[in-house]
Formats: sequence, C-alpha cells, structure tokens
Amino acid sequence: MIIILKRNANKEKVENLKTELVNQGFKLHLSEGTEASLIGLIGDTSQIHEDWLKANDVVEDVRRIREPYKKANRSMHPEDTVIDVCGRKIGGGSFQVIAGPCSIETKEQITEVASDVKRSGAAFLRGGAFKPRTSPYAFQGLHEQGLDLLLEAKKATGLPVVTEIMSAEHLPLFDDVDIIQVGARNMQNFELLKVLGKIDKPILLKRGLANTLDELLMSAEYIMAGGNEKVILCERGIRTFETSYRNTLDISAIPMLKKKTHLPVIVDPSHAAGIRFMVEPLAMAAIAAGADGLMIEVHNNPEKALCDGAQSLTPEMFDHLMKKVDKAADFFHSLG
Repeated sequence: MIIILKRNANKEKVENLKTELVNQGFKLHLSEGTEASLIGLIGDTSQIHEDWLKANDVVEDVRRIREPYKKANRSMHPEDTVIDVCGRKIGGGSFQVIAGPCSIETKEQITEVASDVKRSGAAFLRGGAFKPRTSPYAFQGLHEQGLDLLLEAKKATGLPVVTEIMSAEHLPLFDDVDIIQVGARNMQNFELLKVLGKIDKPILLKRGLANTLDELLMSAEYIMAGGNEKVILCERGIRTFETSYRNTLDISAIPMLKKKTHLPVIVDPSHAAGIRFMVEPLAMAAIAAGADGLMIEVHNNPEKALCDGAQSLTPEMFDHLMKKVDKAADFFHSLG
C-alpha cells in the first residue's frame, strides 16, 4: 500500500502518522520525489482501512500495490535509483560500461586487459574468479588466487571491480570487491540473496536463463528486504527455441523493467548470443532501448581463453565499440 502525502503537509502530523503506522506493525518505505512524497507500507495491509488513512489531514490519496515485490516497485519509488560506486554513477541517466575477461587466468592477462579497457573508457573491470560451468570438467576459475589477481589489477589501474559470488561462505573474500555479481544460475539462490541483503555493497543481479521479469524482481526483493537496496539488474539473454546463437537477448525486457522498477538496468550482450560479431549490434540495441549500462567480455587472446573465448572481444575490437557506445549513449540519453 502507498500513502501519497499532500504537498507542504504539516511535518509534525506526518511524523505522528508514521509513528501510528509503525505501532500497528508496519515497516515504512519513505520516498521524497519532486512531484510527491510517499509512504510505502510493508506488511499485511488487508486489515487497514483506506478511508481511515484518507481522512488524515496530510494524506492526498491511498493506493494498493498488486505486485508481490514492494521495495523494487516503481510505485513505491517513482524516481530512478542511482547507485554510486567509487564516484561512478549507474542509473538515472548515468551510463557505464563494465568490461574484462570472463575468467581470470594469469596476472599478466587480467592486468593487461584492465589497462586496455580503462584506456578505452570502461568504468569498471569485470573478471571471474569463481566460475559456474555447465560441465564439471570445464575450467572453474582460480578462486581465491583469482580474486587476489583481480584486486592487484584494481590497484594497478584504479578501476572498481565486479566479480561473481557462488556461495555465502565466500563472502569474507569479497570485502574489497566493489560490486558483487549474482550469476544467472544463482538468481533464485534465496539463501545467498538473503545474506547479500545484509551487507552494504552493490549487487549486480543477472536474470536467470528461463525466468520471468517478475521472478527477477522478486529475487531483487529478497536482497532489498534484508536492507540492501543497492541492486543493479542485468538482462543477459534467455533460453528460447532458437539454436543459431546461445541465448535470445530480450530487448523488450529493458523498457518493461524501467516501467516496473526504479532499479538500474544493464545488459550483457556477450553472454546473450555467445558470438563475437553479435556483441556490437546487441550493445547498440540495448542503448537504444534505454539500458543504463553494458557488461562486455574482453580478452587479450580470445582464441586461447579458458572460458567463453568465442564471445570475447579483443582490446582493439572493444576500443572500436566504445567509440560507438559513447556516441550512441549521448544521443539516446539526450532524447530523454
């Protein structure tokens, strides 16, 4: 339920209303917008009478939210959420690019790629230390050693880092990681999401291979319900009947998510198709659809990559793409 307050409502009366609602057992979600101020009620609102609320001097209107996700709902938070990571903002018109290899292989590899993507304009460095793979025989990442190498690259370049967590047991290892990624296979690992909800660190939540947008938002709700509202959503393609490429990038998810939620939405065109030549056109499409950023795989020697070489751009390809990305992002964001 949302309580819309009157403009210039008496502050003392607003505080009295909030106190009364808390005493009735509700948690409050407060939103101060340019057009209106809202109080979101979280809890069982079935027993509360709308007429009682509307009779209050400071209440303009009362609306019920039908969707099961509350904190992630744009109705609760009309203004776009902007997440600031080391001075780099994501959302609300601020567009950022995250780039780097699928997996961290050697110190030379991650440091070289970090320098290359920074030079081309990437704001964040990505690199996998723990890798969920379909085959148990595939390269699973360097684990703790990989995290150490990623943090060395961070120190060398100054780029904030993004890497994936697979188990809550690993969380102490992520103290110096700037954005923790939850991969597609863990989107509904609810126990992990609950733990991430208790920390004060941005979470990049990827959509599952066969999950609806509402399921994605409910997973975000798990994190936000724990108190951590720094959630970035990532569309990375879903599994369909098409076999010409790995996944189908759901471009329509971007404007729909923008309607449903206030959270930033980025796109991973590399994992979407799994084919190098498709990364650029999918990236351009994502920008045109209103994405707040991109996550792109870059490897200094894709042919010898231990993970996802076929979809990785070379540093030269990435530099060429970034020139187009900068122009496209400026153009489409200027349109509002």
